[in-house]
Amino acid sequence: MTNLFHPYYSRILDTIGHTPLVKLSKLYPDLQLRIFAKLEAFNPGGSIKDRTALQLITHAMENGKLKKGDTVVESSSGNMAIGLAQACKYFELKLEVVVDPMVNLQNVKIIKAYGGKIHCVSKPAPEGGYLKARLDRVQEILDANPRSFWTNQYGNPQNPVAHKQTMHEIVKELDFAPDYLLAATSTCGTLMGCADYIEKNHLETKVIAVDAVGSVIFDTPAGKRNIPGHGAGRKSQFLDRRSIHGVIHINEGECVDGCHRLLHREAILSGGSSGAVTSALQKIAPSLPVGASIAMILCDSGERYLDTIYNEEWVKENISQLENVLI
Repeated sequence: MTNLFHPYYSRILDTIGHTPLVKLSKLYPDLQLRIFAKLEAFNPGGSIKDRTALQLITHAMENGKLKKGDTVVESSSGNMAIGLAQACKYFELKLEVVVDPMVNLQNVKIIKAYGGKIHCVSKPAPEGGYLKARLDRVQEILDANPRSFWTNQYGNPQNPVAHKQTMHEIVKELDFAPDYLLAATSTCGTLMGCADYIEKNHLETKVIAVDAVGSVIFDTPAGKRNIPGHGAGRKSQFLDRRSIHGVIHINEGECVDGCHRLLHREAILSGGSSGAVTSALQKIAPSLPVGASIAMILCDSGERYLDTIYNEEWVKENISQLENVLI
């Protein structure tokens, strides 16, 4: 980290975290709300998953579960794998990532550039879909290599631990606890890490989970999802509903709309989950007190979505409910 004597970072991994918090004055100008966005795309690997990846890797190394030359194995649709790829490259670890046909090809190129090996499952499992198929393949890799370690972003308690710092940064940068925090769901590590910090510090912040239509995290029906990064095909091992004030489900048309609103009104090129959070705020705004402060976590940038969310033809072919989308 930086200090008074050496105003530089000692390594690239020390630049993870302490991302900018930006006030959004143009997003919804008619709403009498104070809206702030935590821009996680400023992490060196491009997403909030850098925080999680570093925490999982360093904790495993400190506890003797990983050492130089070992192989890290994970199932990931993109951002988590990229965060792991960077950390593994720095610590001289090998990485094998299991993906499915929905993976963004640019993400695959980035993972390979860092030296990661890609395994792609071709068919969904009869029960549990592609995620179950990916996890089955993870287990096969682990069984075949005694020097392999599964970071297990879905169940490793170090996942939410990483995001206590995320919430700490928000409170410190605002100099007060926001009235509401909006965060997208997937493993629910970010959501529950922030909620735990709120509870431990006796803050009044209400946590709003933003989930995808078609996700099963909150017991809603499973369905096809074309936009990765939020929602899940299995229940979260971290979720404690008692810590959540509410949940908003966002369909893919609303997700795309939120991304384009951020771009056109705030010049922020964001990823799919950020668009979902943006549309969720619009949905709940009428129920919020005048003058309320809202912090939104924007998990990544839109550069990895240029061929999908920001491609008009792809959107028209793959996304329904587009009547009001700002394309």
